[in-house]
Amino acid sequence: MRLIAKWIIVALTLLSLPNFIPGIEITSFSIALLVAFFWGLANLIIRPLILLVFLPITIITLGLFTFVVNALLFWGIGSFVKGFEVENFTAAFLGALVISVVSILMNFILKDRDE
Repeated sequence: MRLIAKWIIVALTLLSLPNFIPGIEITSFSIALLVAFFWGLANLIIRPLILLVFLPITIITLGLFTFVVNALLFWGIGSFVKGFEVENFTAAFLGALVISVVSILMNFILKDRDE
């Protein structure tokens, strides 16, 4: 149940991004759900591999390169999913930053009660 709630919250956040970040366009809630799915999949599979390959750069930049990786993943999803467009790197960076902050807050609020 928490997974579905997190998925819907990320989709709603994605749907609201074009209102305050110029350069991001999304056509419908179903596209937002699809993008949220691919965002989770990319963070689960692709992001760790990229961070492992670029570990020296990440260490040298004290972890700030992670923001660049997130922005590139967000931009890549924008070029992959029809109905979701990210015009430039700045929009991708800000969009990924907002989604990451919302995800952190959401994980804090919806954490497991067993822990």
